[in-house]
Amino acid sequence: MSDVVITVRGENESRLAPERATIRVTVRTEGAERASVVDQVMRLSEPLRKSITDRKDAGTVAEWTSKRLAVSAERPWNNEGKRLALVYRASVDFSATFTDPSELSIWVSDISAWDGVEVGWVNWHLTPETRARVERDVASSAVSVAVARAEAYAAALGLTDVTPIEIADVGLISQGQAPGAPQMLKARGAAFAAADSAPSMEYEPDEIVVSATVEARFNAH
Repeated sequence: MSDVVITVRGENESRLAPERATIRVTVRTEGAERASVVDQVMRLSEPLRKSITDRKDAGTVAEWTSKRLAVSAERPWNNEGKRLALVYRASVDFSATFTDPSELSIWVSDISAWDGVEVGWVNWHLTPETRARVERDVASSAVSVAVARAEAYAAALGLTDVTPIEIADVGLISQGQAPGAPQMLKARGAAFAAADSAPSMEYEPDEIVVSATVEARFNAH
């Protein structure tokens, strides 16, 4: 039998528990006087800032940021179509990356009851070092899967040797398919919401899936 070209796809994935959780929290106030609104949002922001820095010093927060004060003003409309008095709004955004999910849950349960505090999204993720390592391992395993498939096809045809001709990210060999990335990190998160009826919040993040898909072409003989 003459040489045969075999084109296969290899996939692999790894599931890991998140190592970090980055949360966004906003302190927001509004009122009729700009100075009092600004003063209030700064006053309400200070306890939140201290609670984050305390946890940074204790090691449960890896890093945190705070954006500058934002102030806006508008004249709202009433239900009769008339413009009302000017309303000022002020806000300060915080983000903090926690190293301990249980500590994050306790912290959110605490601050969600504070005046002016709005708890936003939570992004669960891996450390950059872990992500890079796992992506390399998963991509390498995906190539091994492709090789094993090519060898299986060749054996079914009575051929004994396969020689790699081409390997690429999925979609770059097969025509007509949308290109994709060989390593895709998929993380699911959730936003915390205040619950007056519950004394505390519990949250278990989904596993993070790191997956890789490659296409390879072999010459079998």
